[in-house]
Amino acid sequence: MLTLYHCISARSFRPLWTLEEMGLDYKLVMLPFPPRVFAKAYKEINPLGTIPTFFDGDMRMTESSGICHYLATKHGPTPLAVDVADPEYGTWLNWLYFSDATLTFPQTLYLRYTRLEPPESRQPKVADDYKKWFLGRLRFVETTLADRDYLAAGRFTIADIAVGFGLMLAEILELSPEFGPNVSAYWARLKARPGFKKAIAAQDKGLAEMKGPTGVMV
Repeated sequence: MLTLYHCISARSFRPLWTLEEMGLDYKLVMLPFPPRVFAKAYKEINPLGTIPTFFDGDMRMTESSGICHYLATKHGPTPLAVDVADPEYGTWLNWLYFSDATLTFPQTLYLRYTRLEPPESRQPKVADDYKKWFLGRLRFVETTLADRDYLAAGRFTIADIAVGFGLMLAEILELSPEFGPNVSAYWARLKARPGFKKAIAAQDKGLAEMKGPTGVMV
């Protein structure tokens, strides 16, 4: 059984979207955000208290982009993966890990200092610095998409899912009006995918079934 622990619109959306794109059977366990506050027993499952946690039988993973990589290669074949013999294999891997290590990182700090901290602890100047940092890194996506519809191998892959979550989070944080034209068109293509819509529907259903605080992220 594939099991994903997920909070609404959190990093765990990456593997959720991958599961839906691949049409795999899975169990979705919704948690309030942040689980370390509202679901303290979750630390028995993931001592870090972070989201996601993913199980394939007894095997446990906690890194969202890594889970996407695992699903596409372990539970394929799927066009979401790029073979090691493909000339764009390295490009694909680079985008996959750029998505969290480089692109999403400044967003999380922008989120913290604009919305998650209590009003007296918010830091507008720090938040603005991280906003500029995110938009600067997003320029790499903008220039890459000048001559292609997707990031690697001439097709939609998990690299697009991983980077696409960064765009989803940017939209939630009301940063999407600052997208360049290539990123805006790309984000529209991603949101139009049936797999994306199914993932949104799955988390909405899970949220509706939750009891107690939902802890919606923003």
